[in-house]
Amino acid sequence: MAALKHSKRFPVRTIGLAVVLVVLAGAVAVYVNQAPSGNTPDQAAVAVSDCSAAGDLGRRIAPLAVGDIAAMGVVDAPQSVSGLAFDGPDGTPMTLGDLAGKTLLVNLWATWCVPCREEMPTLDSLQAELGGEDFEVVAINIDTGGDEKPKTFLDGIGIQDLAFYRDNSMDVFNELKKQGHAVGLPATLLIDENGCPVSRMFGPANWSGEDAKAYLRAAMGPKGEV
Repeated sequence: MAALKHSKRFPVRTIGLAVVLVVLAGAVAVYVNQAPSGNTPDQAAVAVSDCSAAGDLGRRIAPLAVGDIAAMGVVDAPQSVSGLAFDGPDGTPMTLGDLAGKTLLVNLWATWCVPCREEMPTLDSLQAELGGEDFEVVAINIDTGGDEKPKTFLDGIGIQDLAFYRDNSMDVFNELKKQGHAVGLPATLLIDENGCPVSRMFGPANWSGEDAKAYLRAAMGPKGEV
């Protein structure tokens, strides 16, 4: 599968909500303005659990954030995001806490976001290789409206291994934006098995490359060893 070229510039897209294309850390992110998050404090609240280990992990693996994923930055003073709410593959409401025990690469995307569309096959490839009991790519679509458009897009580009996670309210984006984990799309957040954010990226990347896989295996610790 062809790797993304970060030097490529993507065109500005305008939708009903204000969207502006910007260049950040060598990658392109589509900025979104939206009303305050509907994820209530009970749903997405930061938490109670101690996330200091996630901060330590982020700093320990930071030297591996090179090449394709050089823009991956450590989350300082991380707080739990396990209460973040969205819909699962069967349409049933769930939270990130339902995936506890796995290292997660959470990616927010939309069909109108050109860089999101470009990186989606690399996320699918990553899930095919590393996905399982200990790791999952959680690609959450935030298109408003029904499921038909994002599902048609994924089918059209041959996505086979990513589960279909969905939030048509954009509350997930707004909650992560409020916590400093998203400024636009795509937004990617590495989360440890306890629901604590380790590192984040604003903009697209080639997630199927060796740089990404080495970084994520290190994040998984002994579970990621091959």
